[in-house]
Amino acid sequence: MHRLMLLAPLLVLVPGRAAGQLPPKAPTFDRTVAPLLASRCLDCHGAASPRGGLDLTRRKSALAGGKSGAVIVPGKPAESLLWEHVERGRMPPKAPLSAAEKKVLHDWIKAGAPWGTDPIDPFRITTDRRAGYDWWALQPLGQPQQPRVKDAAWVRNPIDAFVLQRLEARGLRPSPPADRRTLIRRLTFDLLGLPPGPEDIDAFLKDDSADAYEKLVDRLLNSPHYGERWARHWLDVARFGESDGFEYDKRRPNAWRYRDWVVAALNADMPYDEFVRLQLAGDVLRPGDAAAVTATGFLVAGPWDEVGQRQQSAVMRAVVRQDELEDILGVVGQTFLGLTVHCARCHDHKFDPIRQAEYYQLAAALAGVKHGERPIATPEVQKRRAILVARGDELRRLVRGVDGEVTRAILAERAQGQPPRPEPPRPVARWVFNADLRDQLGALHGTAQGGAALKGGRLRLDGRRALVATAPLQRDLKARTLEAWVSLADLAQRGGGAISVQTLDGVTFDAIVFGEREPGRWLAGSNGFTRTRNFDGPAETEASKRLVHVAIAYHEDGTIAGYRDGKPYGRPYRSSGPVVFKAGKAQVVFGVRHGLPGGNKMLAGSIARAQLYDRALTPAEVAASAGRVDHVEPAEILARLSPERRAERQGWAAELANVEKELAGLDNLKAYAVTPQEPEKVHLLLRGEPGRPGPEVTPRGIAAVHGLAPDFPLSPGAPEGERRKALARWVTDPGNPLFARVIVNRLWHHHFGVGLVDTPSDFGFNGGRPSHPELLDHLAGELLRRKGSLKAMHRLVVTSAAYRQSSRWSAAAAKIDADNRLLWRKSPARLEAEAVRDTLLAVAGQLNRDGGGPGYEDFLVTVFGVTQSFKNVDRPGPEYQRRSLYRTWARSGRNNLLDAFDCPDPSTNTPRRAMTTTPAQALSLLNNALVLRMADAFADRLRREAGQNAARQVERAYLLAYGRPAVGEEAAAARQFIDRHGLPAFCRVVFNSNEFLYID
Repeated sequence: MHRLMLLAPLLVLVPGRAAGQLPPKAPTFDRTVAPLLASRCLDCHGAASPRGGLDLTRRKSALAGGKSGAVIVPGKPAESLLWEHVERGRMPPKAPLSAAEKKVLHDWIKAGAPWGTDPIDPFRITTDRRAGYDWWALQPLGQPQQPRVKDAAWVRNPIDAFVLQRLEARGLRPSPPADRRTLIRRLTFDLLGLPPGPEDIDAFLKDDSADAYEKLVDRLLNSPHYGERWARHWLDVARFGESDGFEYDKRRPNAWRYRDWVVAALNADMPYDEFVRLQLAGDVLRPGDAAAVTATGFLVAGPWDEVGQRQQSAVMRAVVRQDELEDILGVVGQTFLGLTVHCARCHDHKFDPIRQAEYYQLAAALAGVKHGERPIATPEVQKRRAILVARGDELRRLVRGVDGEVTRAILAERAQGQPPRPEPPRPVARWVFNADLRDQLGALHGTAQGGAALKGGRLRLDGRRALVATAPLQRDLKARTLEAWVSLADLAQRGGGAISVQTLDGVTFDAIVFGEREPGRWLAGSNGFTRTRNFDGPAETEASKRLVHVAIAYHEDGTIAGYRDGKPYGRPYRSSGPVVFKAGKAQVVFGVRHGLPGGNKMLAGSIARAQLYDRALTPAEVAASAGRVDHVEPAEILARLSPERRAERQGWAAELANVEKELAGLDNLKAYAVTPQEPEKVHLLLRGEPGRPGPEVTPRGIAAVHGLAPDFPLSPGAPEGERRKALARWVTDPGNPLFARVIVNRLWHHHFGVGLVDTPSDFGFNGGRPSHPELLDHLAGELLRRKGSLKAMHRLVVTSAAYRQSSRWSAAAAKIDADNRLLWRKSPARLEAEAVRDTLLAVAGQLNRDGGGPGYEDFLVTVFGVTQSFKNVDRPGPEYQRRSLYRTWARSGRNNLLDAFDCPDPSTNTPRRAMTTTPAQALSLLNNALVLRMADAFADRLRREAGQNAARQVERAYLLAYGRPAVGEEAAAARQFIDRHGLPAFCRVVFNSNEFLYID
């Protein structure tokens, strides 16, 4: 009953509704018996899996009884087994009914067990064990009036009246206003995550205008650093990371674009409802808008289990897919609705009114969401690309014209002298398929599988299951060249691999592939196309009639170049860098892109010969290996040209190089975002098990979210895009009472250290109760009235008297409200991990304020086959001294300093950060390599700005680090320390002080 008493003052906000009440016209059964059965009986005797076969949710099943026969005899309680068990206290087994509850049940049976609404909804009424549809967070937003308070002079805006009302009710008073130095330091850290400079502080102290503080608020809100600060908070709940996690933890080179989108959206003060809709369905709401596509990175910002997704077992893949959907549903439900929807995957939610069927209805709305990279080229970019391609073709024609003319002259001279054939390069492995599958130069001998056979001096491949796999590599391969003489059964096949080097499990590979992305063309195949771009080479016309020579060279800098019949094929491109294939952990395969047959594209045709090199061959070497005698080195051509013609040719070549470089950049315009697929049918899964499908479900919402229809409505066959579009509109509908409540509570949480609801992502039964329910609804209403402007809400909060209080401690107040939930002071706040690092850099004068773009990497990467591991290292230089937001957030690539200050795991949704106090923090601020470097840099800054005078150095240090001058004995003690231990040691002490880490 104590929980219902807590709810009572909240539910009176809803006209005509109080805890446990229904409209007075409801039948007696609905008002009295149904709530009793729902709260005390249906946990065991509900419709899903009724114990003893007794289902009390419907009249027919209740009167039918269970395995023991009928349990209700209308009009005869004494003959009713249900009443017998209740009267003797057997049922409910753990908490027998009270005398009043027993009387309700007895009188109902005696009256003939009349039924009301059928079936009984177990989620309708809030009890002391679970939330019902009348739960406070699910009620429409109230419109509370600003309360009257005794000390009206303290009230600066409506927030203060709600705060002061609760304080006065408990006999408490707010603390005095904070001084100006404290305010500018507090506000600058809150809005920017950086310390104010001494010059900023001086300007604010000297501004005696009535609106000096408001002008400061506006200036900070308009700073580009505002978006960086608040993007970090958002990325915490989005579980943003730049690698996949799990065993392989592969990096996501284009995930940073979502981070930059969040920063830009917040700086532009994008309305919050639009901000959310774009993250759920931006690609379908704004087709062709690169930013809108990028926004959907929210849904796929979490980990991705590549190993699980590619298992041979369809059953296990289905389990992994359900885990992935649970992650997506969980983050959508918690972030935007404050509901733990994912807890209903295996059964009806134990505490909140969310049915298992509703979980799968939401899953149906998101069933087409898949991880991956998407092109984000805008129409303008596409137009520019077309111009560059045309110009590149023209430049190649000009260069080839000159080269061809000189080459013909050189070849004519050679023909007269009959020069020797060029010596071909020596490979590390060679297979000549005229007698066996042995490596003629080493031990990479092949084994035929799936019907692969030698016939007529060639390896014959049927395009279905035939392949050859070799023994494991005996040396590491980084730079390399793959080469094969191939004939195709037909030119219409799509995706077969001629030769591939792959990890033994087939997960990571590089291959010569035909026709996979572009019909009739060769390309460098790779796992997930991570190193694959189009060569833009000509369509193949001869390979079905004769053997053609194909080679692909992989350079150490990531450049990949293709060749056909010894000549360059299309144009080379720059990839993300070569994978290192380790000795003993990789092999060569023929006839397939990678791995085992079954689901992989197979080659139909034959291979006469193949070779593998442990370096990237030059064009001349490829030509020699292909047996061409007509290759002429560019240097020889240039030597034959006149100075004028040479300059002209070099100018064309230089421009061509620039064109290809720009093209490579445009072709790599991708974002890690939703790569939609048409969704499969979605069934309710019994106990959440993919092997136990129940009825098919359609995309729908959650009935408990009052004011919104549970239907989107959509049919089972609705297209993927329409599903997410409907979901986005449903979530952001103004009638959704959770939507605005949850976000204004998040803002309050980050300004005051704890939200009005202290569980920012859980407004359900197991979450916190609002400390100021009327204030929460007032703020939610203000967000709607201000058209979703988050900056307007920040301005409202930080200009309140409640926010501008001092942090002065009061023992008397603490006895009444030890946790300061009533806000009798502004609680001090410790800087979170990233702000600690950023402040170190800023105070030392070393912070690189450049924003956006790929993140810096403060780790070394080791690749074991396909698995990546990360080792934290301290890297000096401006590139590595950007804000911590711009770090590359590899999930297993942790940072020792950030970890010491409770930086969360990017694999998890983190609405509230832990704030621990440990010896490791003090040790880190004394011994971490970055701290040592910044202490030296801070000392150098003090010498530059304050000279060699120790007193002036101390004064400047205090202003930079604490925003105030040294007072009292501080200055003398600091000078004595500098005399004994030196200025850098003093700077380390400053970094390790509470005043550096905590904001009043």
